[in-house]
Amino acid sequence: MVKSLSEKLAILSDAARYDASCASSGGTKRNSRDGTGLGSNEGSGICHAYTPDGRCISLLKILMTNFCIYDCAYCVNRVSSNTPRARFTPEEVVSLTIEFYRRNYIEGLFLSSGIIQSPDKTMEDMVQIARLLRERENFRGYIHLKTIPDAAPELIAAAGLYADRLSINVELPTEAAVAAYAPEKNPATIRAAMQDVKAGRAASKDRSHSGKRPPKFAPAGQSTQMIVGADGSNDATILGQANSLYGNYGLKRVYYSAFSPIPDSSAKLPLVQPPLVREHRLYQADWLLRFYGFSVDEITGVTQAGNLDLEMDPKLAWAIAHRGLFPLDVQRASRDLLLRVPGFGVRTVNRILSTRRHRDLRYADLQRMGALLKKARPFITLRDWSPGRLTDSADLRARFAPPPEQLSLF
Repeated sequence: MVKSLSEKLAILSDAARYDASCASSGGTKRNSRDGTGLGSNEGSGICHAYTPDGRCISLLKILMTNFCIYDCAYCVNRVSSNTPRARFTPEEVVSLTIEFYRRNYIEGLFLSSGIIQSPDKTMEDMVQIARLLRERENFRGYIHLKTIPDAAPELIAAAGLYADRLSINVELPTEAAVAAYAPEKNPATIRAAMQDVKAGRAASKDRSHSGKRPPKFAPAGQSTQMIVGADGSNDATILGQANSLYGNYGLKRVYYSAFSPIPDSSAKLPLVQPPLVREHRLYQADWLLRFYGFSVDEITGVTQAGNLDLEMDPKLAWAIAHRGLFPLDVQRASRDLLLRVPGFGVRTVNRILSTRRHRDLRYADLQRMGALLKKARPFITLRDWSPGRLTDSADLRARFAPPPEQLSLF
């Protein structure tokens, strides 16, 4: 049955919602203010993707097709799934992107796809879409392509010349889980594709003997996604895999997606999804790994079974478990220790270090700097503030995570 463009859009935009690896940070700044070209990846609008500096931009997030020759147990678009199918042609995706931009609905494109015919054919069509947008339509907005790791390296290399960011999903945190739930995928192939993207980015930064730079290659880097709760991996395993990916392949982001039960799913999968707060805690822990100097063992070692505390953020849980290090004298403590104070972010710590070179800090100064003092109070001392016995009080945890209480019906 032939579907209209709007019917395809309804199916393929809904199918794309399971992919969390959608962000726009780090792209090369481009715009069409000089009167040439179309679009921009700098502005703000009605948006769903947030950048580290607080901007948010809207992206057309779709699948090229939800037909797929693979049978991954956790995927609603697997070949054995009983779900409505649709497929865009490359020209239809280009047309949608341009028309949505002209109506000020979007500022960029996030494009993923099921595998049709072969990985090479799928990747070839996705590259064609990006090439037509850049070269024919002169589109300067943000483009994020989900690459197919089994595709030929030259196709992934071509994708990096047109896209701001490439993503290659590892899907599950262990090779055993991939073998059990997605046997047609090969973790070694995924890692090799990630290495190729890393090498392409490095090569694009090298100048020739004449000083000329090669074309930019995926300037916003690469990202990946892991599904949380589909297999039995604990948070220590998930974060350990993420930490390895950051170190080995220079990833910009690892995205964590809580498993969502799907119709007609395999008996291997759980019947209910994990609590969404677990996904939230993993993002908080990921931030501690990348910006606060924590190790995986430090983050996950304060609770049993290698899982994060769902009742409080991992930084606060670590501080309560290591009260012997506190309270810290904010006026004299090192940057590394200040970053471990609950309620102190990287910007707050930088402001503290800058200000205390010139004068003694007071409690009100921290308030103005944006510190979350409700969390920080038990762990710091200042000229005009001391937590007294609060740091060592037996009920300190209960102050931040009070036990559940039955409310009266009357």
